[in-house]
Amino acid sequence: MPSKKGKIVLMGSGELTATMVEVHKDLLGGRTAPPHAVFLDTPAGFQLNVDELSRRAVEYFRVHVQQPMSVASFKSSETTTPYEAEQAFHALRQADFVLIGPGSPTYAVRQLQPTPVPEILRQRIADGACLVAASAAALTVGCFTLPVYEIYKVGAELYWVEGMNILGHFGFNLVVIPHWNNAEGGTHDTRFCYMGKPRFRKLEALLPRDVGILGLDEHTACLLDLAAEEAEIRGIGRMTLRRRGAEVVFEKGDRLALEVLRGGDPGPRRKPSRPRRTPSEPNSEATRDSFWNRVHALEARFHTGLEQHDPQAPTNALLELDRTIWQAQQDLESAEFISQARDLLRELIVHLGVRIASVPRTQADCLGPLVEDLLALRAQFRQKKLWQEADALRASLQRAKIIVEDTADGSRWRLEAGTGDRKIEGNAQ
Repeated sequence: MPSKKGKIVLMGSGELTATMVEVHKDLLGGRTAPPHAVFLDTPAGFQLNVDELSRRAVEYFRVHVQQPMSVASFKSSETTTPYEAEQAFHALRQADFVLIGPGSPTYAVRQLQPTPVPEILRQRIADGACLVAASAAALTVGCFTLPVYEIYKVGAELYWVEGMNILGHFGFNLVVIPHWNNAEGGTHDTRFCYMGKPRFRKLEALLPRDVGILGLDEHTACLLDLAAEEAEIRGIGRMTLRRRGAEVVFEKGDRLALEVLRGGDPGPRRKPSRPRRTPSEPNSEATRDSFWNRVHALEARFHTGLEQHDPQAPTNALLELDRTIWQAQQDLESAEFISQARDLLRELIVHLGVRIASVPRTQADCLGPLVEDLLALRAQFRQKKLWQEADALRASLQRAKIIVEDTADGSRWRLEAGTGDRKIEGNAQ
């Protein structure tokens, strides 16, 4: 086995958010020479905004991590010229730090597996470099890859595809599942990278028995230090390790021997001994509610307010949701999450508009159905020459400030002046 000097970092999500700023800084720090950081764009190579994602990664590292980053662009084996491909491979061979992130895991495997990239990454890690595989890319580094889009969006039958198995080169027989605690579904289960529990348990049963599952919560990282033979959990969530149906959960701050991830006994856990931050330093790993927990809580508050006919509650919920989305953007929350939250905000605004449109606009509109029924009953009394009953009904309406006028075309009614003067013709005769 090659010398194991570098690091493999697996992230459940949030690779370009405030949560991971300090993680990236720690990974890039401590080198004698300035590190060469590279972003590989392949997982999103089919997307029209792939270049925008690359620019966002470069800007994030420049501004927040305070490190320059270049782009190794290999969008597609069909569209990338041989010269462009060699440029990308050369950039990866020179990299001390490689970040691969969002997109489609099966697309990434399909494009990269026939190329030198998997071997380049394995060799760079063995020589001391750091590979950060986040979100979609995290799904590709194990022995099998989950076809998320094909199953969740297209409805394909449950199956796995062969992964790049970079982890296997270092002794880990694992599949990696990011977005382990996803809650975007709201009323339906989207945990386990959008699969939901019933579907994911069936997928788990399709794996060979000796393959373990490493599940990572969103905004959570597992740092595999191959030189120290130790892993550490960073971020705001947890890591879950499943083997043969048994499950062990590791909290943020836990350290564990890499042998645990290779199938050994979990043993005792140790907390990191990093220096405490001074009050002036930002603590991006502080415990906090997840973005989606806040969004769904505001959504529930909105609907509760509508059901209770409390106009202030849904209005305040919409305003707070707008503020939450704005703040999340400032905190470098996932652009995809922000877009989905904005869609929800628009949906709730439309829902409020529909509810307002269904409410009677005036007091006359509200009373109309009842008054029409009473006038129809009065018309029946008059047809049967029950004049006393008809007059009593008319008097009752008048006491409620509803004026009834009998005309040759039938009865009409209106609200007494000062109550509302909209006239509505009745059908009663």
